[in-house]
Amino acid sequence: MSNLSARLLKLALSTAVCMTPAAAALAQTAANPELERLLRADELVVAGNRILTEETLLEIYEGNGFSLFWENGQNVRELLELVEKAPEHGLDPSDYFVDQVREILNARNGQSSNLNSAESDILLTGSLLRYGYHRRLGKVNASKLDPDINFRREAFRDQPPHITLAQILEAPSMQGFIDMAAPSGPVYQRLQYWLQEYRQLAAAGGWPAVPEGPTLRKEDDDPRVLSIRVRLAESGELPATADHQSTAFDEQLVSAVKLFQQRHALDDDGIVGKQTIMAMNVPIGDRIDQLRTSLERLRWVNQEAADTLVAVNIASFRVFFFEDGELEWTTRAMVGKSYRQTPVFRGDIAYMEFNPTWTIPPGILRNDTLPAIKRDPNYLASKNIRVIDRNGKFVDPATVNWNQYSKGVPYTLRQDPGPNNALGTVKFIFPNPHFVFLHDTPSRELFDRPERAFSSGCIRVENPMKLAELLMGDPSEFPQKRFEEIVDSRQTQRVNLTEKIPVVILYLTAGLANDGNVMFLKDIYSRDDRVLNALNGPVYVDLPQADKS
Repeated sequence: MSNLSARLLKLALSTAVCMTPAAAALAQTAANPELERLLRADELVVAGNRILTEETLLEIYEGNGFSLFWENGQNVRELLELVEKAPEHGLDPSDYFVDQVREILNARNGQSSNLNSAESDILLTGSLLRYGYHRRLGKVNASKLDPDINFRREAFRDQPPHITLAQILEAPSMQGFIDMAAPSGPVYQRLQYWLQEYRQLAAAGGWPAVPEGPTLRKEDDDPRVLSIRVRLAESGELPATADHQSTAFDEQLVSAVKLFQQRHALDDDGIVGKQTIMAMNVPIGDRIDQLRTSLERLRWVNQEAADTLVAVNIASFRVFFFEDGELEWTTRAMVGKSYRQTPVFRGDIAYMEFNPTWTIPPGILRNDTLPAIKRDPNYLASKNIRVIDRNGKFVDPATVNWNQYSKGVPYTLRQDPGPNNALGTVKFIFPNPHFVFLHDTPSRELFDRPERAFSSGCIRVENPMKLAELLMGDPSEFPQKRFEEIVDSRQTQRVNLTEKIPVVILYLTAGLANDGNVMFLKDIYSRDDRVLNALNGPVYVDLPQADKS
């Protein structure tokens, strides 16, 4: 959230001791005994729907003297409009009792209803609570899905909740209040746009499958080329003005294939091989699910937004730097291998270490380094790795019988600074229990690969010196020349940041290309299904546990 949004939200929620006119009016309405009876029951069920926020609802209505909130029909109409538009956010209107809300609104217009006034009021409040919190925090509790995730999940606790509800109901626009409480940035909004586009495309029949077969290249003439033309026309890579009937693989089709490959994080060689055909034949419903899943993941980090921020998208193998709320810079990255996955979490970059040493972690030592030493007695010397005993003294590796060890060694193995150091020239430290950080790498040739899952869990940055400059802020105070002098010294040196800078590590398999078009990425860690299943599943808990304290 930007500073302006935070100030607006604070202003909107800052009347804890001074009731708004609507709140005062609500407090003066007569108590409804049926409200209290329902809310004090062991289990709150309305019209066959289990309302999961019993404690919060009891607190809300108790604060309002067990009076009704929803006596203004316009409020009900606005709530219905909100939940009917839930699909625009990849959410399901049925999670917010849309049919019952519609029934209540119809009853206000003279139609019959099976709900009494107390049941209607509770159901409407429960609907708004669910919708508001899902927009603000996501439907899925990320930390329960993945215990590594530590994103903030804070609800409104600046004032009694019945005052907040009264403010929402008296706001000029319920939609506007929700948008302010759960602000969505340009990436989120653009993914919403593509969700709508792909749903319309799906409703029109989607795209045809491209038959499998031999690799196709420029100047080939093959009946399958026709299918490729139709497929790329449907998703917009091949212009509407192009020839859609030719079986010839011409220059215009090469350009369209390259654009498709770029939008699917493939090697953009303009050749239609196995990987490209597989990407073309992913059903449109799966692409819609990727968009919905990414929107949900963006809601998880709603409260992590900051004017200055480093973000890493594992699935796109990229690092992003935001300043004043705008994307200032991006570069390629490498992330963890499938069996050493980079976790999703947040931290604060506190300092940089230039010319770092690298202490080999136990897992890498056991699985990689020790077998390499056994194969090549000169391995440690070639990598400038020192052997240190438990007393901190250096040990000659030739005096150690490495073959007697299999699971670990009673030594610390540390690589000296230098051009072959695994961490390169600099590392960016944000203390965390995963021992994950951003760093340089000597293996720069790997940045040219379209898929870059090569690390042991940390994030390797293609242009780390530029990132260092951005993190330090004013270049006049710490110019690039100063960085170069530190690196040239070959001496390990720590540089503290003036202020800690947040870093958020994400996993979005639907993102944006440079031209604003949607970009679909490979689910390299097979994480999407768990999120999607939870997103499509029932609502288990409405509010963060911390907010009930």
